[in-house]
Amino acid sequence: MAVLCYVKGLPVGYMAIALAIIASMGGFIFGYDTGQISDILIMDDFLLRFGKCTTPGDASTCAFSTVREGLIVALLSIGTLVGSLLGAPTADYLGRRYAMVSECLVFCVGVIIQISSRHVWQQFAVGRLVSGFGIGALSAAVPMYQAEAAPSQIRGTLTATYQLFITFGILVAYCISIGTRHLGGAGSWRTVVGISFVWPAILSFGILFMPESPRWLTARGRFDEARLSLASGRGVPRSEVEDHFIINREMEEMREAVEYEKSVQSGWVDCFTFERKQLYRTCLIATLQMFQQLTGANYFFYYGATVFKSVGISDSYVTQIILGAVNFGCTFGGLYIMETFGRRWPLILGGIWQAIWLFIFAAAGTAKDPSTDKSIGKLMIVSACLFILGYAMTWAPGIWILVGETFPTRTRAKQAAIATASNWLWNFLLAFFTPFIVSAIKFRYGFVFAACNLTGAVIVYFFLYESSDLSLESVDMMYSDPYCKPWQSGKWAPPGFKSRADLIEQTRAAEQHKPLAAGVEEARIEKTDHTANKV
Repeated sequence: MAVLCYVKGLPVGYMAIALAIIASMGGFIFGYDTGQISDILIMDDFLLRFGKCTTPGDASTCAFSTVREGLIVALLSIGTLVGSLLGAPTADYLGRRYAMVSECLVFCVGVIIQISSRHVWQQFAVGRLVSGFGIGALSAAVPMYQAEAAPSQIRGTLTATYQLFITFGILVAYCISIGTRHLGGAGSWRTVVGISFVWPAILSFGILFMPESPRWLTARGRFDEARLSLASGRGVPRSEVEDHFIINREMEEMREAVEYEKSVQSGWVDCFTFERKQLYRTCLIATLQMFQQLTGANYFFYYGATVFKSVGISDSYVTQIILGAVNFGCTFGGLYIMETFGRRWPLILGGIWQAIWLFIFAAAGTAKDPSTDKSIGKLMIVSACLFILGYAMTWAPGIWILVGETFPTRTRAKQAAIATASNWLWNFLLAFFTPFIVSAIKFRYGFVFAACNLTGAVIVYFFLYESSDLSLESVDMMYSDPYCKPWQSGKWAPPGFKSRADLIEQTRAAEQHKPLAAGVEEARIEKTDHTANKV
């Protein structure tokens, strides 16, 4: 173990970066599966095998019915919905790491079903359903594992790598598809699907060398292992673990949280109680997951090739790659933004930005026929790219960060599963009904998404608490404080600290073994007593 760097004066180890990257392969699997279907739907051999053709053997006369296209795309989301709910008990029972390994195996079974499909489209759709079980369970386990194992000062960045790898997976799927589209026969689409085996293999092998979640270990009384897990994330040598200030403080917070949680029975019902704003938090993050889908991003990722074909683009594969590259590249900016500017304001401003460009996209497509007016078609593509720019830097990584850091340890897996299930439910609804809606209102669909983005921004302002720079246990305390309001939460700090900035400064000073400023101890004691009396 070794220190990689210092963030806000606190050490960050190589292992913290490694576990974030390895676990994020779960996001890559999801992104790759999302990106591949858009291009597969327009491949000649896939159309000939599974579409309806007026002239046998002529792919240009083949097409999917609205129902068939919707089911092929959307059954993945039904699988992920079920998988995300099963992911909670799996992650609690097996541990975060072994749960990921088992979920990768389930995904591979689905891939086998897909590539063995010959002429029955239902088999391919069922294969996507089975793969969805694994992807959904991973989507609940990965952000939770990253949030629990990452140092609090870079928790946002490391958790957001899940979304970064989703975008990377989408881009890689687009690039592979453009390379295989001219292969003869089923090789065009089977190659794209078959390469999917590589990604779960990397995740399953790599995660076994990563430390288990320290909070999961603490909840099971394995305190020595939990301490070593924390130390590996901080890059603290084994010889210094026992006396290290940061490790001791985080261990004490986790042990106190676990002791409290042992006194209370934990079940699914506890996710919906009024105690410590459990119902509030469950509904809030589930709602934000819903609005992440209602931003309209997957309208472009699932049906982008079809959309761009309809605006007169001769090679929609190239346009998809451009869109995927914008999505991937801008997510790097999202890592910086979510860590530097917190959670609330990026989501608020991002929602407004996305609404503006979706409104332009919809207005342009409604005002003139983009298939005949090239300038309108170009404006729509630019609008789509600028929408994706904002989405990739705010709502895409931000919501997954919140899933990992908003809930208390004893119900985190279950609440994360419920919130993630909300995402997949709306993912399915959009994937299945989009062909019907587009056939009825065409590009005016963008107005619907623009309104949803504005609504999401309003919800964030009035209901979401600012959780950056706080430990997971402190986030729980903040939501439980009846005197803390969401729009004032950026200044909230745990008992014993005057402000969020004081928390950072005093932790940094302790890490560097500096004496505390005069009067700080007295202020801490006074605030601790005052806060205890209020609660």
